[in-house]
Amino acid sequence: MDDSFEFSPGVNIIVGPNGSGKTNLLEALLVVSRGSSYRAKDVDLVAFHKDWARVDVHAGDAVRSMKLVVTPAVSKTYEIDSKVYRRLPLHHTTPIVLFEPNHLMLLSGFPDLRRSYLDDLLEQMHPGFGTTRRAYRRALAQRNALLKKEGTSSRQEMFPWDVRLSELGGTIARHRAELVEHINQSLPTLYANISKAKDDVMMVYHARHPVASYESAMLNKLEADMTLDAQRGFTGTGPHREDFGVLFNGRPADEVASRGELRTAVLCLKIVELSLLEEVRDQKPLLLLDDVFSELDGARRHALTDYLKDYQTFITTTDADVVLQHFTDDCRIIPLTTIGK
Repeated sequence: MDDSFEFSPGVNIIVGPNGSGKTNLLEALLVVSRGSSYRAKDVDLVAFHKDWARVDVHAGDAVRSMKLVVTPAVSKTYEIDSKVYRRLPLHHTTPIVLFEPNHLMLLSGFPDLRRSYLDDLLEQMHPGFGTTRRAYRRALAQRNALLKKEGTSSRQEMFPWDVRLSELGGTIARHRAELVEHINQSLPTLYANISKAKDDVMMVYHARHPVASYESAMLNKLEADMTLDAQRGFTGTGPHREDFGVLFNGRPADEVASRGELRTAVLCLKIVELSLLEEVRDQKPLLLLDDVFSELDGARRHALTDYLKDYQTFITTTDADVVLQHFTDDCRIIPLTTIGK
């Protein structure tokens, strides 16, 4: 079944009951604009018992399409102004900031969520970072496979993977550290403006090795811990084991900040994302708020709407009234009952 929608260049409020397809609509925007979903593998984006799915976007005279075929094998192609791509190059992606309920746990949840936050943002900011990220994952998987072989792998067999992993790890760690520095240029002032509090708020990247000499330090650690890694069956050092934290007056936010303060800090990070992407890409990002508006209290909703008025925004909700009361300008209501059923 085909579904089509016309969006406002300002705020679009997508309203419907749970299960009506609100998140599916945001996911379609993500896939056609950025190249991938935030919650599903490619094969899971196609409806059950269907062979393919397609998304077409018309923006003025420009046309962008994505077609995903799952039989006989999974393949994905993009067509931009009549030119076909197997993978979207960065300059053909549209910068997007997604804010969904799981992000509210960013500062108190598991470290893998925070690593993904940094790396997903870096992929949108730096050409080649996505390639580096994928190459690191492949090298890590290869090294871990060697560690799990019966008997301890020889140092000679392991050494090339140690070198490769260290080189890629150093690149990732430096990009992350630089990104944290950029975030800290805005985060303290933004938090003070939104919270009206005097807390000193900053982000800290917890690298396990000095960033300036990361490659050599990581390589030495991999060699020193080879026996230990073989015993536990995984690689214990590198950017895949690192984390960042936010400090409130020099102390970890997850230890001293209230639930409301944590949510304000996360909201600030999302606003910083918008400004960073706009600065680096010289293009206003799309802002997707997936059922998160109702999770914020009145003061934080007002703070968010103050910053999103300059961006094309898509807000999903089960209750349009909760969202509408925060907008004085025109916005488009998109009511849903079902999508693709």
